[in-house]
Amino acid sequence: MTTDPTTEHPGEAGAKPPFPQNGLAYPGLESEMTPKPDFGEATYQGHARLQGKVGLITGGDSGIGRAVSLAFAREGADVVISYLNEESDADETARVVRESGRNVLQVPGDISDEAHCRSLIERTIAEFGQLDILVNNAAYQMSREGIEQIPDGEWEHTFKTNIFAMYYLCKAAWPHLPPGSAVINTASIQAYQPSPELLPYAATKGAIVTFSKALAREALHKGIRVNVVAPGPVWTPLIPATMSEEKAQSFGEDSPLGRPAQPVELAPLFVFLASDESRYIAGEVVGVTGGKPLP
Repeated sequence: MTTDPTTEHPGEAGAKPPFPQNGLAYPGLESEMTPKPDFGEATYQGHARLQGKVGLITGGDSGIGRAVSLAFAREGADVVISYLNEESDADETARVVRESGRNVLQVPGDISDEAHCRSLIERTIAEFGQLDILVNNAAYQMSREGIEQIPDGEWEHTFKTNIFAMYYLCKAAWPHLPPGSAVINTASIQAYQPSPELLPYAATKGAIVTFSKALAREALHKGIRVNVVAPGPVWTPLIPATMSEEKAQSFGEDSPLGRPAQPVELAPLFVFLASDESRYIAGEVVGVTGGKPLP
């Protein structure tokens, strides 16, 4: 059976803007969102594509990271969930991973700190003895009305969280990633169609694309594939936690599909890029944008 993405899509009734969403304190909790994001608990079916593998997902507690954590587990992988401090969201993600029959390790902490990134890799190896998939998904953003409104330190913090952490984690993971492993970095359509109010965030996403393409060339000498997922609008806690209520309530309305993606709609791409089915794909940026073109 086929579905029309303009009229039939995941999510609760009313999962098309305008949303009845109040603002959230950063970093935001998925449990406080209205409507709740659909991460695939009721629908995602695994097919053993990642059997016996271990995946580390930053920002794995909610949003895209939660959907990817669930999908990896249902495909047969054990999962490490990295997150800042959102314990209740991380507990919920861990629950669905365990109910999928897989093991899960929860590691809170700030990935902008290099020592924490090294610890993340060390704890993964200590717990599972291997690391096969690294998903650099966590990010910081905040909407500002102009460059003069960006507070001191926010530019640096955005870069440390979004791109420095990616470098720290890849460097620490490199000795442990075996041939056939995969690194998947989350960029954004903002790398190509940047919004002025997201200046620091958009700049980091452009950096992620360049970093990933360069690293992909080196990685192939070790049999590691590096690829990038570039989402368009996705309904995650980051939206009501970093935008005005008005913008959050209308989020995704300007998409050609008239709505944001639900996290479950991105998870299959991460699974594909992590699996042997994509063994000839490296250094690519794959958009999930609801019809907005990437250059």
